[in-house]
Amino acid sequence: MKQKDFTGIVPAQQTGKAIEAESFVTLGDVNGAKNLYEEARKRLLSINNWHHVAGFISAHFQLMNAMGNKLEKNAEKGDYIRIDIPGPGSKEGDGYDWVIIEELKEVEDDDMQSIGLRVRPAINPSGNKNEIGHFYSPEATSSFIVTREGTGISAMIIDRNIKPNDDTESLTDKIRHSAIGMSAIGLFSKAQWKNLANGLIEQKEAIN
Repeated sequence: MKQKDFTGIVPAQQTGKAIEAESFVTLGDVNGAKNLYEEARKRLLSINNWHHVAGFISAHFQLMNAMGNKLEKNAEKGDYIRIDIPGPGSKEGDGYDWVIIEELKEVEDDDMQSIGLRVRPAINPSGNKNEIGHFYSPEATSSFIVTREGTGISAMIIDRNIKPNDDTESLTDKIRHSAIGMSAIGLFSKAQWKNLANGLIEQKEAIN
């Protein structure tokens, strides 16, 4: 299926690498497709459950506020996401990687519904330093989009402008970001995002 960003949240690719993962399913009728879309929408916004949605996935995601406190709710623009990936964490991130939800948009018409959120590497909101707490540089973005067109449902995850974050005072973090950033570009993120895309639109008995 050709990718369509009805929400308009995916930025242009200008530097570094890009990663794209997509999953698509066609249902037998529009009502069934609408029901699956609503379930996929709930899964997308329930970021704390992403590691369950994706099945076999190494990273864990926790929604946080600007004070660095855990949130148990649906995602909103301006929320932070704390990411726990395998291996040593970053010093500036207090052992985690951090992104902020900088955009969340939903659109629909008679035969289309789409929702998407875009995140960008961010500072650790509970930290003392004004440094990006992520292995990617601040130019990088990840966009997560669920769409229904007629009886078709798609989930797209698109990384743009990704490159390792080398703007840090910590030599250990600089080495970490370079190593993890390159492996993420090549393998980890692609596999992780594909699993998540599949899980977002997975059909289960509760929604059939």
